[in-house]
Amino acid sequence: MEARSSAGEIHVIVGPMFAGKTTALLRRVQSELDGGRTAVIIKSSKDMRYGLNCAVTHDGAKMPCWALAELSMFRDKLGAEAYGKLDVIGIDEAQFFEDLYEFCCSAADHDGKIVIVAGLDGDYLRKKFGSVLDIIPLADTVTKLTACCQLCGRRAFFTLRKTKETQTELIGGADVYMPVCREHYANGDIVIQATRNRVGS
Repeated sequence: MEARSSAGEIHVIVGPMFAGKTTALLRRVQSELDGGRTAVIIKSSKDMRYGLNCAVTHDGAKMPCWALAELSMFRDKLGAEAYGKLDVIGIDEAQFFEDLYEFCCSAADHDGKIVIVAGLDGDYLRKKFGSVLDIIPLADTVTKLTACCQLCGRRAFFTLRKTKETQTELIGGADVYMPVCREHYANGDIVIQATRNRVGS
């Protein structure tokens, strides 16, 4: 096993919903485990779609995780000795952690951890979501994933909300959101109405 850099690393995976961010995170963490490193995954306790104790992809792949309200809780929850022996920290649904920037700085710069972050870079309005974009300047690598537009099959860069709720944080799956290309995002009102008509018919 290669010696870990004392400075640590930060790798960021972003994209719209259904782009495979959690899948990419789990694969990367599994690769680190296969390489002999110790690793854990943290996700927000707000996300209870598939239960609290696992990070789960939309197609059912999963790994055990810690569900926390704040990342700052992690070191105390894990214990100082176990934290000191830890090599890799994966963070899923990172947009929900308000202390993401501070945690990543501390874990990578001071504790020498490899931090792999997966989250939405924008909300359903294509506005900044949480602190994910704030950590881009900290990152060693940034991967922007795309989904498949649910309406035309082209590459989807955006997340369209199908319901009338307007709050930024509305946790849901395909019942609430769909990945869309630029054209269908721009025609969002028409798309949403057509979707409702199709469901109601």
